[in-house]
Amino acid sequence: MDVVPGVHLVAVASTNLYVLEDDDAVTIVDAGLPRMWDETTEVLRRIGRDWTDVAGFVLTHGHFDHLGILSRAVAEHSVPVWVHPGDRRIVRQPYRYHPGRPRLAYPILHPRSVPHLASMAAAGGLRVRGVEPGPALVDGETVDLPARPTVVFTPGHTDGHCALHVPSRDVVFTGDALVTLDPYSGRTGPRVVGQGGTHDAATARSSLGRIGATGARVVLTGHGQPWSAGAAEAAALAGAADIA
Repeated sequence: MDVVPGVHLVAVASTNLYVLEDDDAVTIVDAGLPRMWDETTEVLRRIGRDWTDVAGFVLTHGHFDHLGILSRAVAEHSVPVWVHPGDRRIVRQPYRYHPGRPRLAYPILHPRSVPHLASMAAAGGLRVRGVEPGPALVDGETVDLPARPTVVFTPGHTDGHCALHVPSRDVVFTGDALVTLDPYSGRTGPRVVGQGGTHDAATARSSLGRIGATGARVVLTGHGQPWSAGAAEAAALAGAADIA
């Protein structure tokens, strides 16, 4: 799905990654689930690219459902990986993170989560391998990669979570700092991911203002449909929504 010119969404099992192209090469934002390899390869082919054109992955954060195709890309194509220092540990060990609330209770408390969590598991969510991260994302800096995303530090979901603002495309990639589908509750609309995935809900809520301040027209999230009514409105709605 082409969400805006030069930005292509790959969505599998309620999980998103994005192929971001410019004239010279490609940046991939997040790395989804293992089953997304073929779909991502097909998007590259459709836009006249291949894996040799991928200049790097930029990770919004290090959870397993944002690392799925990373180990293969690193092993087969030596693609470098940008991540904030606060998430380097979980990029290496993607299942060793500390949620704000026990995850196992969510299918019972929130039955609408079951199809999403089950599909994520079926798409390889239980067998994601970590990688050694590369260059560090720094708040406020522009990453020297195709389309030149600017780092917006948005901790809370994880300690090193970052959104990525691309003014040239008028988009902000919010990862799981702001989603339009919470896999842990099944709720839709702009919101913070439930505490089964979010480490510090209060900090996550306070980070929403930084997303809104980008002024981006289109919000592209880690889970759920693109939001085209502006980052400020999405952040305000997410701030008002309950956190499961």
